[in-house]
Parts: sequence; C-alpha cells; structure tokens
Amino acid sequence: MRMIRSLLIAFSTYSRIPVPQVEWTEENRRYSMCFFPLVGLVTGLVLWGWLALCDHFGFHLLLRGAGAALIPLAVTGGIHMDGFMDTVDAQASWQPAEKRLEILKDSHTGAFAVMACAGYLLLSAALYSEADAAAGLRLVGVFTLSRALSAWALAVLKGARQDGMLDDFSRVTRIRMVSVSGCVYALACLLLWGLTGGWTALLCAGTAVLCFMGYRRMAYRQFGGVTGDLAGWFLQVTELALTAVIVIGGKLL
Repeated sequence: MRMIRSLLIAFSTYSRIPVPQVEWTEENRRYSMCFFPLVGLVTGLVLWGWLALCDHFGFHLLLRGAGAALIPLAVTGGIHMDGFMDTVDAQASWQPAEKRLEILKDSHTGAFAVMACAGYLLLSAALYSEADAAAGLRLVGVFTLSRALSAWALAVLKGARQDGMLDDFSRVTRIRMVSVSGCVYALACLLLWGLTGGWTALLCAGTAVLCFMGYRRMAYRQFGGVTGDLAGWFLQVTELALTAVIVIGGKLL
C-alpha cells in the first residue's frame, strides 16, 4: 500500500489526472519520485494517440503541431513550464545567486519569461507538426526519460536552499531506489528508441547526457545548486532537445 500511495502522490503532484487523494506524509511520499516518470509515460501516450489521430484523419500540420504542444501542459497543469519561466526570469536578471533565488520565488511573470514560453511553444509546435505516429511512439520515451533524469538529479545534486520543495523531497527520497528506478526507465527508453529508431537511440542518449551536464553546470554556477523551479527548466529543455533529435534525426538518418 505504501507504494500505491507514493504513486498517487506522484500523479496528484505532477499532473492534473484525477486520482484518489492520500495523506501527505513523509512515509507516503518516500517513493513518489520513483513513480514520477510514469506521469511522463502517460503524457507521451496521450501525445502518441493524438499524432495517430492526426494521421488517420489527415489533420492539417498546424492543428497537429498546436494540439501536440498543448497536450503536455494539459496533462501536467503547466507545473514544469512554470519553473522554466521562473528560471528564465532569474537568469535574465544577471544578478548574484542570492538575488536570483529570490526572483524564483516572485509570483510575478517578467517579459523574458513570456517571450521564452512563447518561443518554446512555437518551436515545439513546429517540431510536432513534422512528427507522425511512428515518431510519436519514440516521443513516449522523451517524456519518460526527462522525468527519470529530473528525479535522479533531485536525489543526487546539491540543493540551492534548505526550505524549498526540492529539499523537502530529498529528505524523504531513498537515493538508491530513485537511482535504480531511473536506470530501469532509462534502459526501457533506450530499448524503445533502439527498436523503433535505430541509431537515433545513441543520439538521444548523448543529448540526454549533455542536457544533464549543462543543467548541473548552470544550476551550480548561477544559483549555487538546484531548486524545484530549476528542475522544471531542466525537464522542459530536455524534452525539447530530445524531441528535436527524434523528429529531425528521424528524417536525416
């Protein structure tokens, strides 16, 4: 039952999918990050279904791309995009780390965040407009792996502050379990990409590693560690990068 409660907490926290509510205790949250990638799995499956529907009915590329770009926001409620926007605002301030952390807590949305969000959605819509159902199957791995990496980063990277949501999860998360589950998710994604995309799997693996390394470098240098908002930024950037590799690489290879 503990595992089921952790699963429900993962979905209630990181998605808008209706699930039974359970008590928010350390015991119930202990393994929630192990199930976090399953939210990505569901998101990817919904996206795959949409692309298959577009293929079947011959929907125009604009409708295909716009609908696909909005699906992750609809499933997750935009929680990760919110972190992406906050991080962009903080980065654009060119302030010391302490000030940037304060900006992350600011509920106001700056011009740089709006521009970054608009650019992100336009680029993702453009990429999705070039994707068919076959590429959509490979995209399931994108949403799964991005969350597996985000959960692992939560467990192993230094936090920027001691009072944020990220640190709260770190105290109740078993690093070994998150690492083991993350390896399982990563291997499953690589297998999926290898079976459906051939050499694209190696490009995706390399891109994911580069995204993680870049995230760690950025977080430590600009913020002194990772936060929940930075985790959202990392997840969004990784998803966009892997999507680009699958869509563009699939046409070139």
